[in-house]
Parts: sequence; C-alpha cells; structure tokens
Amino acid sequence: MSESGAANGRVRLKYSGFVVFASRMLSIGTGLIFTLMVTRNVSPEAYGVYGNISDVVSYFTLASSIIPFWLTRAVARMQPGSSRTGLTVNALMGIAFTGAYLAVYPILIQALGVGAEYLPVYLIAAFTILEGHVIAALEAIAYPRRPEVLGFGLLLFEASKVVLGFILIIGLGMGLSGALASTIVAWLLQAWFYFRHVRGELGEGFSWAYVKKWFKASLLNVYSIVCSRIYAFTSILLFVYGGEVSRAYYGAASTLASIVGYSSSLAIALYPRLLSGSKPEDVTETLKLVLMFAIPMSVGALVLSQELLYMLNPSYAVAWVIVVLLSLNSLLSTVSSLFESTVSGSERVDSEGHLSVIRLVKSRLFKLITLSYVQTAVVVVLAYLIFSSSTLSSVGAALCLSSLNLLGTGLTFLPKYLMAKGSVDFKFPWVSTGKYLAASLVMASTLWLLQAPPKLGLTIGRVAFGALVYFAVLLAVDVEARGLLKALRRGVQRTLNSGRLADLFS
Repeated sequence: MSESGAANGRVRLKYSGFVVFASRMLSIGTGLIFTLMVTRNVSPEAYGVYGNISDVVSYFTLASSIIPFWLTRAVARMQPGSSRTGLTVNALMGIAFTGAYLAVYPILIQALGVGAEYLPVYLIAAFTILEGHVIAALEAIAYPRRPEVLGFGLLLFEASKVVLGFILIIGLGMGLSGALASTIVAWLLQAWFYFRHVRGELGEGFSWAYVKKWFKASLLNVYSIVCSRIYAFTSILLFVYGGEVSRAYYGAASTLASIVGYSSSLAIALYPRLLSGSKPEDVTETLKLVLMFAIPMSVGALVLSQELLYMLNPSYAVAWVIVVLLSLNSLLSTVSSLFESTVSGSERVDSEGHLSVIRLVKSRLFKLITLSYVQTAVVVVLAYLIFSSSTLSSVGAALCLSSLNLLGTGLTFLPKYLMAKGSVDFKFPWVSTGKYLAASLVMASTLWLLQAPPKLGLTIGRVAFGALVYFAVLLAVDVEARGLLKALRRGVQRTLNSGRLADLFS
C-alpha cells in the first residue's frame, strides 16, 4: 500500500494497531527491567524525585503538542509543506522553552524543598524539553500515513534505554543521573529513527499560512493545555503534602496500571482514518479489538497487583490497593480515549482554508475539552481540600489521589460516549464485551486459586499462564476471536513467504 493511499483513509486498522500494540507489550518487559534498575539502585526518596522531575518538566513541554495536533490533521489531508513547517516551528518552540526552564529551575527546586544534591539531575532534565518538542512533531508527521512507525520507534527507545541503563546505572553506578541520561540518549536515537522515515516529507517548502492558521487555532490547544496542567497539579500536591515516598508509591503503581492503557494503541489507526473519511463500523471493530485486551489486562492487574509491586521493590507491596484503583481508572480512560478520537477525527472545523475563533468555540473539539474541565475541577479541588485539611500516611495520600482520579474519569465516561455516538453512529459491542469479561473472570479465578510466592520468575510465569487461560476460554466462546486467530495465522504464513511484515494483516 502506498503512503498516499494510507493518507487517503486506507490506513489498516489491524496491521497498524497490532504493530504498535506488540511494541507496547514488548516494552513492558524492557520498561520493567529499566524500572527495576532504578528502584533497586536508588532510594525511595530518590525515586520520588525522579517522578517529580517528570512532573516539573511537563510544565515546560505543555506547548509541545499544539503544532503537532494540527500537523497530524494537515498531513492526513495531504496539505503540501505542512510537514517541514510543523517540524521547524515546534523545534524553535522547544529551544525557547528549554531556555525558560534553565532560567527558573533553581527557583522551582527551592520552592519544592528539594535537596541540593539533586540539582544536577534537574539541570540534565533540560535536554528532555527540546527532545519532547522535536519528537512530537516527527510523530505527528509519521502518524497519519504510517502509524506503525511509532511502534518501531518505541521499540528502539525502550531497547536503547535498557542497554544504556545497564551501562550507566549498574555498570558505572551513576544512579539517578544515569537513569535520566539513559532516557535522554534513547530519545535522541528515537528522534533519529523518525527523521529517517519522514525526511522525504520535509523537502516541501515552509508555509507561513500554516503557521498563522495553527497559531490562530492554538486557542483550542491552550484551552486544553491549561486543563491538563491544572489536572497534573495533583501530582505536585501529592509530592508536597504526602512526601517523596508517597509520590514513589503512586509512581510505582502508575507504572503498572499504565500497562492497561497500552491496549489503546490498538486504536491508533482509527483517528487518521476518521480524519480522511471512514465508516461507523470502524469504530465498533476498534472498540472490540481494544476491549479484547484492555479488560483482561485490567482484571489481571487487580489479581496480581501485590506480586507485581513486589517485583519492583518489596517495600512497594503495601501500595497494592493503589494499583487496583489506577488499573480500573486506566480501563475507563482507555475506552474514553477512543471516544475522544472518534469525536476529534470526525470534526471538520479545520478542513477548510478559513478558520475562525467562533467556529472553534462552537466545535465538538471545544465541547470535549470543556468536559475535561469538569473532571479536573472535581479531582483537583477535592485533592487540595483533603490534603490540606488532614494528615495522611504515605500510602493513604497516594490512595486518596487514586480514588479521586477514578471518580473523575467515571463522571465523564458517559458524556464522552454520548458525544462520540452523536459524531459517528456506531454500535457499542455489548455482547463481545460480556464475553471478554467472562473469560477474564475465569482467568482471575484460576490465578486466585493457584497462589504462588511473589518471586520474579513465578510472577512472570503466572502472567503468561493467565493470558493462556483467558484466550483459551475466549476462543471457545467467541466466533470473532477465532476468526481473528485464523486471519493472524494466514498473515504469519504470508509474512514468512514474502519476508514483509506489512503482509501480516493484508
């Protein structure tokens, strides 16, 4: 399939989705290895600082998604010159925000009460700001035409990070600075990989018309960014009121619960297809594919939460309830993100040359963000009131924030579904969802009965065994699952015969 064909709505849902999902699942292993390197070689306080660095830096990458958001939509509609324009502008923005961070980071560290021994790692973190802006633009160019490239880029990043982490964290004993340096170099390699794949798109000229249009439309992005940054402030509240250890508990639990969200990568091709025109059936099929994996992954996280935390560090095992709550939140967020993609992908407010502020405010994109403000208001206000008026333990503070996140996501789930339904008249796969849940409960019961000591090898074996039980039950009760397996077998055979991975789901 040609790239132009992909851009014109023929991006394959299953091929792109499975490539990215497979890379995400493989990254679980590499991510776990890297996390073990960090948690076993730094103190819980230092690991809490590691999470706080991400929280602080995120405020200086808050504009990194503005241009890429519109860039993806422009590339999907094959607007000439958009790729080079978007990359150039986003890189310049990255340089500006890196300079701003370097100017104020000593003040921020003092305000947060971080020890002077951590000053160097906060300084090194400045590199991630520019990298974040450049990678965001490169991904926005690759995404509409070849979504699977993002999966291969992720694999390169994760593998490089592990190798570098082994050298710097364990071999050279660099600890926290080694962890950060490993990430920075791995991002450089990822950016290089993306550049090689999109450089053919960058020969077109630079267009000031796009810049003017995108910055005019950035009102919508700023509106969204303000909301997300206010929401992210809850992590700062947890760090300030709960302390470094509480942030470490929450960070470790989030690392495990976020795995459930990897299933959303199966829907990666839906957005560009909707941008260039697609059918309601695509939304339904994507929902089935995502739920087929998201449901058992979330149920598995509930059953194995304590064991999984023990793998990271035995001292984190007390935070198992936090994993349970965040896993449920991740499941709801995953499905909600698919609803959001449906709304965004079907919106045509920017498809014409002229883009007015009034049309933006009246669009479904604006209404979708406004709904997020409701969620943010509930979570942030309640978090501040509870943290500031009570004394909670390290586990209690993290548990409180996890509960509030689940509450906020639950409140906006139904409204987002109704918005998506109003945008594209798709059918929610209730029958298939029931089958996925039933198979997951059989898996959970089996794992519950076959208890084992929380050892690394045994836990990994139980995860694999649980997956086998789930798919065995699902294949027995679901015709579509059996059809997917047959299609996968045929695709593997075609791939072996041709030597082309692209034949896997052709």
